[in-house]
Amino acid sequence: MKTITLDSVLTCPHCQRAEPETMPTDACQWFYPCKGCGQMLKPKPGDCCVYCSYGSVPCPPIQQGASQSSGCC
Repeated sequence: MKTITLDSVLTCPHCQRAEPETMPTDACQWFYPCKGCGQMLKPKPGDCCVYCSYGSVPCPPIQQGASQSSGCC
């Protein structure tokens, strides 16, 4: 069994603010309000959540080997 990392640093593509966050294990996070500029972050096309798009670590389902295209979350 793989070890899952729940801590990720989300970096806003608009203002570059980096914010440490703990990822949920029971759902994807599709929206994240930047604590720097207030911009609402959404996943990039093809990504399942904001952690896969802007985080330092992908979401738990992806870490476990789920495919982003299969609707991992």
